[in-house]
Order: sequence, then structure tokens, then C-alpha cells
Amino acid sequence: MNQIITVVSGLPRSGTSMMMKMLQAGGMELLVDDIRTADEDNPKGYFEYEKVKRLHKDSSWIGDARGKTLKVISLQLFQLPSRYQYRVVFMQRTLEEIIQSQNAMLKRLGRKAAAEDQETRILFAKHLAKVTSWLAQKKNICTCRISFNGMFTDPEREMDRLTSFFNHELDNGKMLQIVDQALYRKRC
Repeated sequence: MNQIITVVSGLPRSGTSMMMKMLQAGGMELLVDDIRTADEDNPKGYFEYEKVKRLHKDSSWIGDARGKTLKVISLQLFQLPSRYQYRVVFMQRTLEEIIQSQNAMLKRLGRKAAAEDQETRILFAKHLAKVTSWLAQKKNICTCRISFNGMFTDPEREMDRLTSFFNHELDNGKMLQIVDQALYRKRC
């Protein structure tokens, strides 16, 4: 049995759900519970596992993710137990697009944006710098950064990076079919 836990991570609205669906199409087994169902913001699903939200309180279940793929937002990466080996696919997207997408989602939910765009941008940039530094120091984590924007502008380059990270064991053709131009709604 594969002992490595594959983690798809990034800021919210950075393309993590799309990557989860891509990896599933490529042949990876996902650890999801489908409690959070598809909606207007993610019409193809969220691919989440509810226990991840409580990772800071209970990580006893994480061993169940060995050989599977799990979505963990970047803020929760710090909670991953160090006794396991991880392969992290970290989704990157321009901060302006992430903020626009989050604000649109909050508006649809009838909620106000948490902070001004510039303030949010600064907070996100500081967080990403912290996560990048932390990932680089972890001996039990290998990381591949994939550009959400690049999946739409130069998908072959991003797919080459992704499939190399997985030792060319994934089905590129099936994964590329998941990239849906119609769902790239907030572009800068």
C-alpha cells in the first residue's frame, strides 16, 4: 500500500477543487465525504472531507488518507502530523482573482467581504510567504506548485509539471478534460 498522503492545498478559491477533480480523473483515489455539495460557486463539487476542518483538534484519522488524495486549505497545512510522508500539490492563483472570487461567493451567500481588498491582499501574501517557508523546511513533505492561471493559458506546461511530480503515473488526457474555461469566471 502507498504510504504517502497526497494533499491538494492553496488559498480558498485558488483552484483546489478543480485539482481534486483532475487528480481523480487521472487515476488518484480521493478521501472525500461529499457533505459540502456542489453549488453555484463550485458547480462540479468541493471534494472536501469534513474531518479536515477539525485537524487542529483531532488528527488521529489522518493515517486513513495514506495512498489517497485529500484537500487541506493552506491555513491548515501546519496541522498535518509530522509522522507521515506527504506529497503536496499547492495551487497558486493571482491574489486579485482569489479576492474577486471570494467576494463574489460571499455576496451570493448574503455576506459582506471580510476586509478591504488591499488589506486582504497583504494578509494573503504574508500567509503565502509563511506557508512557502514552512513547506521548504519540512523533510516529510514534497511540494509541487501548480498555477491555476497556467492551467488555462498553458495547460501543457502545468500538466508536465504535475505528471512529473507523480512520476508520469496519471492520465494526462483525462485530467485536461476537467479544465473548463466556462468556470474561469474571475480573470484579471
